[in-house]
Amino acid sequence: MSFLNTINGWRTKVFVWIGLPVIAAIGLMLGVTDLAPAWQAKNGGGTPGTFTAVHEDCGRRNCEWRGTFEATEGGTPRTDVILYDAPDGLAPGATAPARDTGARAGVFSTTGGSTYLLVTGLTLAGVAALVAWVVIIVRAIRRRREAAQPTPPPASFAPSA
Repeated sequence: MSFLNTINGWRTKVFVWIGLPVIAAIGLMLGVTDLAPAWQAKNGGGTPGTFTAVHEDCGRRNCEWRGTFEATEGGTPRTDVILYDAPDGLAPGATAPARDTGARAGVFSTTGGSTYLLVTGLTLAGVAALVAWVVIIVRAIRRRREAAQPTPPPASFAPSA
């Protein structure tokens, strides 16, 4: 029997009815908004400018630089933005070339990096979770409808009079 036909056990039910929608929501909300900007930066698009590092925020697994981005062509500077794919050796007050492609929280370093892969993976995970969840819901509804229909009487092979 396939996984979709045997949704048994509380762990599986929690994953299907809570986990998949949460994964889909996180993947789609966080990934979709930055998918195009990340790929645009990878391909050299966007507005070139300079990122000035202000401070570094470190969590359990990674650190990110926050600072100000000023476009080469002028315009309004973006303050308190993240520098994605920051170069090694950045320090407070240092500058790095960057591109603004419209990402909601930051700008991208021109040195390149793998943020586009992370954003793409997050988006794909969200889409896959959403598709799986919809398929499971549709199958559950079909099964309930089929179970609610009355069964026809068995066919008789006896000759009728």
